[in-house]
Amino acid sequence: MDFNRIKEKLNILADAAKYDVSCSSSGSNRTNKNNGLGNTGNGICHSYTEDGRCVSLLKILLTNHCIFDCAYCVTRKSNDIQRAAFKIQEVVDLTINFYRRNYIEGLFLSSGIFKSADHTMERLIAVAKKLREEENFNGYIHLKSIPGASDELMYEAGLYADRLSVNIEIPTISGLKLLAPDKNHADFIKPMLKVKNEIIRYKEEKKIIKHTAKYAPAGQSTQMIVGATGESDKDIMYSATHFYKNYNMKRVYYSGYVPISMDSRLPSLGTEVPMLRENRLYQTDWLLRFYGFSVNEILDADNPNLDMDIDPKLMWALRNLNFFPVDINKADKHILARIPGVGMGSVNKILNGRKFRKLNWDHLKKMGVALNRAKFFIICNSTDWERRDLDAIRIRSMILQNLKSKFKNQYTNQLSLFN
Repeated sequence: MDFNRIKEKLNILADAAKYDVSCSSSGSNRTNKNNGLGNTGNGICHSYTEDGRCVSLLKILLTNHCIFDCAYCVTRKSNDIQRAAFKIQEVVDLTINFYRRNYIEGLFLSSGIFKSADHTMERLIAVAKKLREEENFNGYIHLKSIPGASDELMYEAGLYADRLSVNIEIPTISGLKLLAPDKNHADFIKPMLKVKNEIIRYKEEKKIIKHTAKYAPAGQSTQMIVGATGESDKDIMYSATHFYKNYNMKRVYYSGYVPISMDSRLPSLGTEVPMLRENRLYQTDWLLRFYGFSVNEILDADNPNLDMDIDPKLMWALRNLNFFPVDINKADKHILARIPGVGMGSVNKILNGRKFRKLNWDHLKKMGVALNRAKFFIICNSTDWERRDLDAIRIRSMILQNLKSKFKNQYTNQLSLFN
């Protein structure tokens, strides 16, 4: 083995993979067997870069050669970059050697599309198959589904991978046509639908046959690029909701566009990556998945974009002051979850705590409630901090004065007029 060449390939193909953020390793429960290597579940450790991206897995491309010329992609065929490709056995060896040295707990493998979608998918599957069957590797494997790959290959991929994902890339069909005219939106949907149907079938068969072969136990995910085209936050979140509802997505990831080329269709080089916008989209996603909100409550025709200065729950609350104040000692779980500054962990503590006594501000603070926001929207067993007759503008200004956030230097200065 030429170690210098392997190192060179690793530098090129690991760097090319950094733009894909959908590398969560949660949701799988594959256990070790026959004295094999690795174990998913709680054995997966995560580390994060400064901007919050997960780098817990060996995250590489099989190759950065690609037959497509997508304007937003660093590996597009017209881009003048170093090209490289791993052999199947090289990826297997890297994964096993890195695992044995405790560098990684699993593999995240994607690829540029070379020759054809099926040819590329076959090679990705071959890596996973070798790891499972020849190396007895039981660690986490996440394979990227190649748009346009056949149903037969998607079925086989799910037998070896813990999670499958196909990146929708651009949130709207019109945006995809603008930046990737060679690609067909239907090619992205086809593998998603196959994986969804196979997961449903697996769960049904599992009820009857105990030892049914696992199929993508961690489900499937997708990713959208944020800021490459002119989609509103409403467009992005309605698209995400569609994928959650119709394709049983475990996660939708949002990746701020990193300017990589001079192209009149894209933000110019040097344009700041929209990290704050990305963060607000994740917060909205969380509200939809865990807090009982619907997308039209947060984003609609009159409010197509999120407020970059405040989180989406606070944004909703300020538009719906008639919903408040909420009595913390009487409201049900659904209502408590809608209070700004109250997370689901605090909601459960409140429900348990008030079984024994009426709660006051000190109790709420100890339970982790962010009182700098919540105090404007709740009443409790206390006469202090009672909600005054404040309008939305004044409440927003008072909250922002005391807000601490790593994104604070990106906020606007508009509200200084109201201080």
